[in-house]
Amino acid sequence: MNHPPTVIVIAGNDPSGGAGLCADIQTLAQHGCHAAPVVTCTTTQNTSHVLASLPLAGNLVADQATTVLQDMTVAACKIGLLGNIEIVEAVQSVLQNYPNLPIILDPVLASGDGKTLTQKNICAAIVSKILPLTTIITPNSLEARLLTNENNLDTAAQKLIEYGCKHVCITGTHEETDMVINTLYGEKSWTWTRLPHSYHGSGCTFASSLAGNIAQGENITTAVLKAQHYTWNSLQQGYKPGHGQHLPMRVKIVVD
Repeated sequence: MNHPPTVIVIAGNDPSGGAGLCADIQTLAQHGCHAAPVVTCTTTQNTSHVLASLPLAGNLVADQATTVLQDMTVAACKIGLLGNIEIVEAVQSVLQNYPNLPIILDPVLASGDGKTLTQKNICAAIVSKILPLTTIITPNSLEARLLTNENNLDTAAQKLIEYGCKHVCITGTHEETDMVINTLYGEKSWTWTRLPHSYHGSGCTFASSLAGNIAQGENITTAVLKAQHYTWNSLQQGYKPGHGQHLPMRVKIVVD
């Protein structure tokens, strides 16, 4: 009997279940994948606010990941919140030993309410230590600008590729455009109807859907397209369990 492909997820825990590891696990399960969650940070947050983020020791993060990778055949790796430079270095030390592992990087730098979740100067560490290992990075437009110090998104994408990342997909939810424009640079752009609410965990959902599609054998362009369909439908069916942002309804979506 065939078993689901395993995706190792290196990210923070969100006790509201809207973002972070819970979002990753839910999304990957709907893509027929087994999620192996590696905790980087514990957070105190809900759908309205992030009150605190506590990074784990780098060696604990590295040990979690190493233990999984030595035991399982892993089809893809999805990275979310890293928290500080020590964790960035720990993740690099592990993943550089697996050069053929597809790595999907969602560079989580701040929460939906704008609170910084990471140590100062972490952008430089991510650029130098994680991007050269990355198959595809999925920043929103704000994150792309923070990582590159470039306002123009085309220039920012080119810089990210120069830093060593193989593919760049910048999402346009935060741009002041009538339609949301997502661009896989060097390949294609897609436009999506802008939905009316603010969503907690949309970036996690997109990156994990992308990781799940890659783990299932899809090429990059098809994986990105399917991930957009999955995420948009999850957001369109979103719900509001708390007093803050809506959460995606992460249900199985069949895309032709």
